[in-house]
Amino acid sequence: MVRGARTNNLQAINATIPHGQLTVVTGVSGSGKSSLAFDTLYAEGQRLYVESMSAYARQFLERMRRPPVDHIAGMLPSIALEQRNQVTNPRSTVGTATEINDFLRLLFANVGRTVCPDCGVEAEKHSPQTAVRFIESLPDGTRFLVLAPIAVESEQRLKALRDHLASAGFRRALVGSDIVEITDSRFHIPDSTLRTPHSALRTTLEVVVDRLEKSSGRMNRAADSLEMAFRIGSRGAVVLTLDGEGRPEERHHFFAGLVCRSCGREFREPRPEMFSFNSGIGACPTCEGFGKEGSLDLGKIIPDHTKSLAGYAVALWATPVLKMMTEWMLECAAEDGIPTDVPFRDLTAPQKRWVIEGKPGGGDDDFCGIKGFFRWLEGKKYKIQNRILIARYRRYATCQTCGGSRLKPDAQFVELGGRSFTELLELPVPELHRFFDAPELSPADAEAARTLLREIRGRLQYLEDVGLSYLTLSRETRTLSGGEAQRIGLASALGSALTNTLYVLDEPTVGLHAADTQRLIAILRALTAKGNTVVCVEHDPEVILGADRILDLGPGAGEHGGRLVFEGTPGELLGHGQGKTVDYLRQRQACSESRLQAVFQEPRERGTPNTEAEPLAFTNRGRKPTRFITLRGARQHNLKNLTVRIPLGVLACVTGVSGAGKSTLVNATLYAHWRARSGEAGIEVGKCKSISGFDKVDDVVLVDQKPIGRSARSNAATYTKAYDDIRRAFAATRRARTLGITAAHFSFNVPGGRCEACQGMGTQTIDMQFLANVTVTCDACGGHRFQKRVLDVADRGRTVLDVLDMTIAEATEFYEDAPPLVAKLRPLAEVGLGYLRLGQSTATLSGGELQRLKLAAYIGRQSALGSRRPELGIPHSALRTPHSRAPHGLFIFNEPTVGLHMADVQTLMSVLQRLVDDGHSVLIVEHNLDVISQADWVIDLGPGGGDAGGELVAEGPPEAIAASERSVTGRFLKSRLAPP
Repeated sequence: MVRGARTNNLQAINATIPHGQLTVVTGVSGSGKSSLAFDTLYAEGQRLYVESMSAYARQFLERMRRPPVDHIAGMLPSIALEQRNQVTNPRSTVGTATEINDFLRLLFANVGRTVCPDCGVEAEKHSPQTAVRFIESLPDGTRFLVLAPIAVESEQRLKALRDHLASAGFRRALVGSDIVEITDSRFHIPDSTLRTPHSALRTTLEVVVDRLEKSSGRMNRAADSLEMAFRIGSRGAVVLTLDGEGRPEERHHFFAGLVCRSCGREFREPRPEMFSFNSGIGACPTCEGFGKEGSLDLGKIIPDHTKSLAGYAVALWATPVLKMMTEWMLECAAEDGIPTDVPFRDLTAPQKRWVIEGKPGGGDDDFCGIKGFFRWLEGKKYKIQNRILIARYRRYATCQTCGGSRLKPDAQFVELGGRSFTELLELPVPELHRFFDAPELSPADAEAARTLLREIRGRLQYLEDVGLSYLTLSRETRTLSGGEAQRIGLASALGSALTNTLYVLDEPTVGLHAADTQRLIAILRALTAKGNTVVCVEHDPEVILGADRILDLGPGAGEHGGRLVFEGTPGELLGHGQGKTVDYLRQRQACSESRLQAVFQEPRERGTPNTEAEPLAFTNRGRKPTRFITLRGARQHNLKNLTVRIPLGVLACVTGVSGAGKSTLVNATLYAHWRARSGEAGIEVGKCKSISGFDKVDDVVLVDQKPIGRSARSNAATYTKAYDDIRRAFAATRRARTLGITAAHFSFNVPGGRCEACQGMGTQTIDMQFLANVTVTCDACGGHRFQKRVLDVADRGRTVLDVLDMTIAEATEFYEDAPPLVAKLRPLAEVGLGYLRLGQSTATLSGGELQRLKLAAYIGRQSALGSRRPELGIPHSALRTPHSRAPHGLFIFNEPTVGLHMADVQTLMSVLQRLVDDGHSVLIVEHNLDVISQADWVIDLGPGGGDAGGELVAEGPPEAIAASERSVTGRFLKSRLAPP
């Protein structure tokens, strides 16, 4: 029960969220969904959790701001799964994030079999009991010796060992086939036999512990002798049977450690830590568990081989700070006869080696070379500028020691069902699941591993259920999209088996194909079946209609939202609900019931208006591409020698199920090749035979969901440069001039007018040591970010704090008499971000909001196309076309509808269509059917994900995709196309 919630723009709403059910919070963008779900419900659950902690934790509780709400009853422990990937650690993988790696490590340590890589023979480990059982199997009357093999490294060690054994009461040893006294002069071991690599059989000193005859009455003595042999021997014990004349007949070696019986190579006994690349026991010593090792990138250091040494061929030493290194190199080159006025490519191999390695055998005064310079930098890494310089000219390649497995070689020798630990991590989830459904284990091992196998199968099934079957356990978590990261967290939550918990999710369908939505709903149902309560912020119609309860917020965004438009079941919403959400759902339902099959019986001419279409039935502009960028033989990751055409001058979509290869094609291949072609160094490009058609575009712009910057002070106003105009407006007031306050004083990024206690953040972060850090309101400024004298300045009755709290729409109206400022804010409203507050940190924006913010910044700077635009986070090449022709850019978007309500999708589409109308090309990687249906051209990949994907299923207008029998996307697209 929530009563009087007033967080952000919530208008003191009351809502009821039933326990043990799936509740969907929906509404137009900016209506207050996240404010209710995360900033109210989850924040209160987090506060109550801290309240249950120790006194040390509770001392900070009073400083944590309680959500502005009158009353919340029936609160549960809460877990938030946001649509944001905040993992940057390269050690984190899908396997570690889902804890599957932990169970695999236990499994390999307990039932894994160590196999010698040289002989292919399974290593064995014995105990005294094993040897006793062997002796019991011998015929009665069999005579044998119990020997203790002891390692001997040198003759000196042998002498000391003989004296020690004699004092301990041992008298005899086996040398060759003779038993001699330890003090006998014949007791000698040739030095050549003392060292055999890897071998446990190198121990040629075998001390006789006992001489016995097999009988039932002597078994206790035999057991004691074997215990003694295992205790004093270096490698277990040896049972040597004797013939009738007392000569050695047959030896049986029982090893204490894991040893190959064929070659005697020793192995470490499997332990869970041995299979962890986050542990010093298991991590590869060369790459320290990262799987990649750094080395100098000579391509960056010497980028242009046509330059001479005197012409700064070593670009690293062309800067004013390091120019002295070039002067030293030229001076030493003259002494050593190295030409400095010829292109670097014309130097001989020894001369190039001189530049890179330095003078062979040189002293301190001789030229150290490029590598010597970096060795010097390594010794002074305590200076941050040296660390930056090293990182700038370093490249990372697969570790040669571990082959990218991250583990020490010993871990690779342990197998389970014929596969190593690393091999299992590289398998796609479905194949891995099939492997563990019927592992090749003995009955005893299967029983011992029963619990572990059940946990592994369950977690793998959860990964498949949430639509991540195309992933491998070795995939780095930081490379996942926000939606994938959230579903990883969802799979982990299912595996944890928590009950009576509140789960708050932020658009779990992001990045999920329509074919997987029903499976996601089943997952959410599985959570509620365990007694949990699920609150989901969502726009997808399937999820909304599949919920137990719906909270629809609105009716608008910002100050026009924050009200509860509807509360009830899906049936009640469709029956008598009001608002944009139900309008869309009703139109969609009516459209799905119409006779769409007529589209394929009588295809009409593209672009012909359809006056009888349902309001929801989307159509495109009817554009037909005439120019293409053609990729031939793309084979990065799961792409199967793919040849595909990227249309220009139209709005195109790349579609397909999750894992079909969309991002690999667009980001890793198309865009990476453009960046490399534009001269950027260190770009890893996707494997491809050839790409043609880049000469038909002036620039390729990737508008992705990556954070804009690391500063939490960044906001929409600073990003669009509108805040510069706002600061100047405040500085121009009479009060500011009287107090001597300039525009710089209204900045919270530099000292002057900001609060120095929190450095303009408005909050302070408290280190809780072993707990998560706590962010509290700054005591000095009360969260106002500025000094009091700055807040005393008002422009038309509004302080700078009031302006920063305005929405984009409010600020546009407030500054309507300042056209330059309005021109910077209006594009934000055009892309559907009018509800954002000027001072809202960009770190809190969703991936879709970040994309639209970048797009709005471009719209406000169209004249800058082709220049370097760091605000988009992408360096671009200069225009190569005559100035008489308008620039033509290819814009790439990755799911720009993230965080958008169904009604807001059209606002975004109108902006993208305007880009095309202005002469540009738009390429969208998207799952949203409303967007796909409005595209001029669709490239559908698949037919499945992972190894089952990477093929071109269909291409052409949306109707062609819908008509394709192989296209999974086409089956769902039919319901979105307008009937004739």
